[in-house]
This record gives sequence, C-alpha cells and structure tokens, in this order.
Amino acid sequence: QVHLQESGGGLVQDGGSLRLSCTVSGLTFVNYALGWHRQAPGKERELVASISISKGTRTYYRDSVKGRFTISRDNSKNTVYLQMNSLKPEDTAVYSCAASRRSERGPYDYWGQGTQVTVSS
Repeated sequence: QVHLQESGGGLVQDGGSLRLSCTVSGLTFVNYALGWHRQAPGKERELVASISISKGTRTYYRDSVKGRFTISRDNSKNTVYLQMNSLKPEDTAVYSCAASRRSERGPYDYWGQGTQVTVSS
C-alpha cells in the first residue's frame, strides 16, 4: 500500500522559514516524480514545486515562490523536502506531497494527507 506522510508544517511569522518533509513508502521511490501542492481556503489546489524522477535533475516552481522555495529529494531516505524561506501570509495553505509515475508536471497518482502551514503577519 502506498503511503505519503508529510511533516514540518506549523505557524510561522511573516519572513520566517519552514522545511516540509514527505516520506514515501509502498512504491519504488526513484521511479517517481514528486510534487508539493497547496490549497488555501476557498481556492483551488495548485502545484507549488516539483522534481523529476531519479536524480531530480529537473525542477519546477510556480512564479510566486521562485527564489524563496527549494525542492529536493533524498532517494536513500525515500523523502522529498520543501525548504520555504521568506514566507508570506499568502503562503498560508495546506501543503500536500504527491507522486507521479509520469512527469513532475503530473498527473499525480498518489497523495498525502497534507500539513497546515500558517504565516502570520
């Protein structure tokens, strides 16, 4: 059974940092692209950052987080990370990791439950 477990969310002040982690089990990790999505109240879910399979040579970031967020993967730990710096109140959302057998652009096959990130002004 495939399982994705996020951790690292919480409450942080404007300008602060958080690092999210997502540990994956039940699939061959290196064969999957990984992505972090977020959904704020009343808004659609959006892809924030993603990384390609295996060595993760390709990454994608949405414009609003470029230069502030960094995605990385550790295949030895079956874990994907999202380092978030210079956080803004508009980054407040539930952040979920997901795995795709096809591409870092999706579609995504498996999802975690999500972790809440709240940025106070």
